[in-house]
Amino acid sequence: MKHFISYCFFLFLLPAFVAAQTVVSIKVEGAINPVTASFIHDGIQKAAAQKAECLLIHLNTPGGLLKSTRLIVSDILESPVPVIIYVSPAGAESGSAVVFITLAAHIAAMAPGTNIGAAHPVSLQGPMDSIMGEKVTNDAAAFIRSIAEKRKRNMEWAENSVRKSFAYSETEALDYEAIDLIATNVPDLLNQVDGKTISLQQGTVTLHTKSAKVEVYSMNFFQQFLHIISDPSIAYILLLLGLFGILLEFFNPGAIVPGVVGGISLILAYYAMHTLPINFAGLALILFALILFLLEIKIVSHGVLAIGGVVSLLLGSLMLIKPGSALELAAISRPVIIAATAVASLLFLFIIGAGIKAQRHKVVTGLEALIGDTGEVITILSPTGTVQVQGEIWNAESMAGTINPGEKVRIKEMKNLKLYVEPIAHT
Repeated sequence: MKHFISYCFFLFLLPAFVAAQTVVSIKVEGAINPVTASFIHDGIQKAAAQKAECLLIHLNTPGGLLKSTRLIVSDILESPVPVIIYVSPAGAESGSAVVFITLAAHIAAMAPGTNIGAAHPVSLQGPMDSIMGEKVTNDAAAFIRSIAEKRKRNMEWAENSVRKSFAYSETEALDYEAIDLIATNVPDLLNQVDGKTISLQQGTVTLHTKSAKVEVYSMNFFQQFLHIISDPSIAYILLLLGLFGILLEFFNPGAIVPGVVGGISLILAYYAMHTLPINFAGLALILFALILFLLEIKIVSHGVLAIGGVVSLLLGSLMLIKPGSALELAAISRPVIIAATAVASLLFLFIIGAGIKAQRHKVVTGLEALIGDTGEVITILSPTGTVQVQGEIWNAESMAGTINPGEKVRIKEMKNLKLYVEPIAHT
């Protein structure tokens, strides 16, 4: 009787235990970068710490950096909790290098109206060397085959997604066994995966997700900020803001704001570009463009140096980001490059140029304002005497022999309140 009561009590509390199950949900959008990799790693750790049934990753990204993708795949393959990738909402995509992440999930699902495949962008630097291109492609193909084999997915489809850039809708992907199921929404997804057995490194677990509570885990403010500036176009704009801000402060000392903004922008650009595949030849061309702009302001070249600076800035911008693989989505938007080049060129040639020219203007206040001014000799300069300048009598010394009273002189120098002058006829 006692055991019967205990059994009934267990059956009574069983629904409560099931209902107490938790699913940790995160959302990944935009290009894959080191911040994304860190966020997914934290999501896995959080799900494990909470003993969640699984980690649900809502995925909608056209691709990203292959190095960051490898880190994410490694985390998923070694995850202590089941990981479900859900390509959603309708219209979402799992493109380019992100196909690796989708295939690595313990359960891969897609929403209606989504697509998956290696629709990678064309590199702005043009096609890679044939030998290097074949090497990268073979490496990526071997990587995705190993993932597909481990997850028992269609290896032929997986390899073709790399070699031939195959891309499919959710129904085609399901037919080719690239994914496990199609779900209209999260409740439908959790209902479909309920009861499935998942193999982990620690053993097998059975999912109880039908009545599980979904707990949303989001990027904190700092992660969101780093994710935004890690975008190649944003990093490029920060670089230009930093360089031109520092130059504005240099040529207009005391402005303060350009220097502060430029310094912060350069530091942020350094962080962002540290995470991106930078082509140092492109960076060198951008720096060379700044030098040419400076020379244009200081040297009369009839616009030749300015044109060279614009061309150098444009070419450097196009070459700045160099993806290590054609599968990577890492490029600066061309409209951004064209707009930034135009604005930066005008900013430098007009604003900084005006600042430099202002520094060259004749001083109009103080004792220095007398340099270059003219005066009239009052008492003979042989070599010392007095001159009248702007209605004032000054001690003066001739720098060109004797000068008679009444002659006009030009002030060349001032030392210890004594003017050193030359006759205007001699200059």
